[in-house]
Amino acid sequence: MIQERKGPALAGFPVLFVLLVATVVPVVAIVFNVADIASQVSTGPAYLQIGLVAYAVLVILGWEGLTVVNPNEARALVLFGRYAGSLKQQGFWWVNPFTRRPRISIKVRNFESQKLKVNDRDGNPIEIAAVVVWRVADTAEALFEVDDYEQFLKVQTEAAIRTLTTSYPYEPHRDELSLRGNPHEVGEQLQAEVQGRLQKAGLEVMDTRISHLAYAPEIANAMLRRQQASAVIDARTRIVEGAVSMVQMALDQLSEKHIVDLDEDRKATMVSNLLVVLCSERETQPIVNAGTLYQ
Repeated sequence: MIQERKGPALAGFPVLFVLLVATVVPVVAIVFNVADIASQVSTGPAYLQIGLVAYAVLVILGWEGLTVVNPNEARALVLFGRYAGSLKQQGFWWVNPFTRRPRISIKVRNFESQKLKVNDRDGNPIEIAAVVVWRVADTAEALFEVDDYEQFLKVQTEAAIRTLTTSYPYEPHRDELSLRGNPHEVGEQLQAEVQGRLQKAGLEVMDTRISHLAYAPEIANAMLRRQQASAVIDARTRIVEGAVSMVQMALDQLSEKHIVDLDEDRKATMVSNLLVVLCSERETQPIVNAGTLYQ
């Protein structure tokens, strides 16, 4: 496995100064002594001509070694097919001119997956998508361990989403985790799942969040009706629980304060009337017994 290491480099500005001197001095000499230099080169020994050619080649290669590293950017150095190191510190540098220096961004980036249709743990088809915040942590692994690290990220993220979705139900059941009821916990689990798959590619997952979660269109209406029915049942249950405790409180206080003595039949009638009043969806219209009128 190829791991990142610091690449050999020299400060660029001193080398630039040397190259400027090495380039300007011969040019000035040629400009002012064109005829003499031309005659000496043409009539001089062969090693002089070879030396001038070699000097020119070295100066050109020296200029080729200058490179710039921008903020949040890295340069991988590849010398004759072998990884020589990476430059991650911003600035102006001089490196071996024979190295190939591909750029690689180490900025924090976002990736949003497509809406995937997956069955949850209960077998219900749902649509789900997620946002992944990531960056390149190891430039050598990102460039040389996988063919295309961005495409690798997309494929592995979708695979992790599918695996995670089949492990949780869409709706919460009692105290267990669910996709809709525990988005923070599910997001942390998704982050761990994606990070494990991207470890070999030198990528760091900084955060993951579910960006879209819904039932598939073919069952959306049925699930909506089920949710509405569950909400009605829950509301009715709370109303009945409250009404029963209120009736119990009324009977206890009537008995403790000796306001009225009720037999079992009258208690049953009172309980029935109070439950109708408290549990009815509409306002009740009480009927007051004014007694019997005699003519």
